[in-house]
Amino acid sequence: MRVTDLADRIDRCNAAIGRTAAWAALFIVVVQFAVVVLRYAFGIGSIWLSESIMYGHATLFMLAAAWTLRENGHVRVDIFYSEASVRSKAMIDLAGALLLLLPFMLVLLAFAVPYVARSWTILERSRETSGLPAVFVLKTLIPTFAILFVLQGISQAIRAANVLAGSDTAGGAR
Repeated sequence: MRVTDLADRIDRCNAAIGRTAAWAALFIVVVQFAVVVLRYAFGIGSIWLSESIMYGHATLFMLAAAWTLRENGHVRVDIFYSEASVRSKAMIDLAGALLLLLPFMLVLLAFAVPYVARSWTILERSRETSGLPAVFVLKTLIPTFAILFVLQGISQAIRAANVLAGSDTAGGAR
């Protein structure tokens, strides 16, 4: 297997997870609409429904973030990057992945795993009596986010290294 095949697989995996997580946006809108209708039309409040909106937001943002990086949707200092040559962009991408993204995500992962493990050990529930009983599942999104970002950082580094090595001038097909 070529190294670019690994990058392609990572990209496809993150794209599939991101596209699936994007459906959480529809869930958020529908549930928020239901909360508003129940509250203002019928005078009924629901902590369970309100917390499920928070779970939807967390799912959307934590699982789609690596896909957003893959699609170049994250904020950059475009003053420099947009006018840079393909080779300069590859150097910036490689340095960003190796010196910033990967170390930060590995530290996040190192801190998140014990935190999430404790939550799973006690099967942590909502602090609210009628809240969702799956806070431990929600917290699992933190290391999942870090792992997806590490994988996408590896893919980004592979593609940038290929450009710098002269193997690829466009940064890889997406």
